[in-house]
Amino acid sequence: MTKAASAAAKDLAAAGVVGVHLTWADNNGIPRSRVVPIGGLADAAVRGVGATSLFAVFDSHDAITYAHSGLGTPSGDIRLVPVMERLRRLAGQPALAWAPVRQLAADGSPWSYCQRSVLERQVAEAAKRGLEFRAGYELEFSVAPAGSEDVVSAPGHRGPAYSPHALIGLDEFIAALLHDFAANGLQIGQLHAEYGVAQLELSLAATDPVSAADDQLLARQTIHAAAHAHGLVASFAPMIGLEAAGNGWHLHTSVRRKGRNLLAGDGVPEGDGAAYVGGLLRDLPALTAITAPSVPSTMRLRPGFFAGAYAFWGVENREAPLRYIPGTALLGVEHANVELKTSDASANPYLALAVVLAAGMAGIKDSAVLPEPIAEDPGGWSEGERNTAGVLPLPASPSEQDTALLANPRVSGALGDELLGAFRAVRASDATWAAERAPEEIVAAHLWRY
Repeated sequence: MTKAASAAAKDLAAAGVVGVHLTWADNNGIPRSRVVPIGGLADAAVRGVGATSLFAVFDSHDAITYAHSGLGTPSGDIRLVPVMERLRRLAGQPALAWAPVRQLAADGSPWSYCQRSVLERQVAEAAKRGLEFRAGYELEFSVAPAGSEDVVSAPGHRGPAYSPHALIGLDEFIAALLHDFAANGLQIGQLHAEYGVAQLELSLAATDPVSAADDQLLARQTIHAAAHAHGLVASFAPMIGLEAAGNGWHLHTSVRRKGRNLLAGDGVPEGDGAAYVGGLLRDLPALTAITAPSVPSTMRLRPGFFAGAYAFWGVENREAPLRYIPGTALLGVEHANVELKTSDASANPYLALAVVLAAGMAGIKDSAVLPEPIAEDPGGWSEGERNTAGVLPLPASPSEQDTALLANPRVSGALGDELLGAFRAVRASDATWAAERAPEEIVAAHLWRY
């Protein structure tokens, strides 16, 4: 490891790199980092760099909560060890490189609060069961001129939605994104002007789950840097205005056994593929507590906004929080996957993927029953019609999310007791902060956090 890290550092230094961002995401989905000089990278690859253990109990506003007894004092240190195989020079910040980290205890042993390790455990469990997962993110974000207080009053583009005309004023930014993503080793399926105010969307290619979470963090860094270089700021916040469409980071997954996509079916998933989707649907209220955990997340989950306000699934139904996308004669059966819409940038990507895998694997194990798909928007139904169809609203407040999470051992158990305690403490701290503030203030305070 030392020899390989030294060689990588030497090559980067020769190319003009002077420092490396060692990056992770906290329990609010907010990226954090330590920058090490390029000359210190080889040592960091072996011994890590120090950081306070309290990052696990930072809330969305950088307040530290001591409500979780496991991290109840300001004492304690961890080591951040870069994952060297994911080391990248940042095309949009050419003097800097980037690498995700594992968080270890001070003595180098596993640390219970490391979110990346939680996902790695689920991937290892899947391998024991003969299952292999693929995952990819669609990222929605909004742009505004640098220095803007908000996006709605100062949109970076004025539409029309999905129109090439909307992007003409952003030509240099778009070109930089395409260049920098390719240079940073990130494959984009497509990019376009989305439906919301000054909103863009791009899709990352599917890969293994841990790489997908790493890619999500690297994509954020790439987008923010390109925006800054072109006089813009980017917001990934779940809500940019009370009446505006919010930003989701839709999570696509598929599951394979012996190379065969279990989600492939005759227009709908069958067998273990149906059980996988059934497991996600069964655990959707608790999943949402992890995949859309912030106060603005609950504000975003409204009918009519393609966000997924009710617990149901559908085939290509964009109002469904679980949207099944079948394979076709044109795309091939291996294209089949399921999209989770109740997911956004306030979710830690490693935890989001970990609980999705845990719920889906439990569904396969239990042969979870998948009800008939719904092709309509239940938001337009009466409450009685929804009750008859068994379509219930997803948790609409932090307290409802916490209740759903605690009631579901499949989802909460994937985190482990220590991390679950820290995660809940952070969510409670956010909820206490929001309880004293108006909706407009809540949206404004989160707008540039991601």
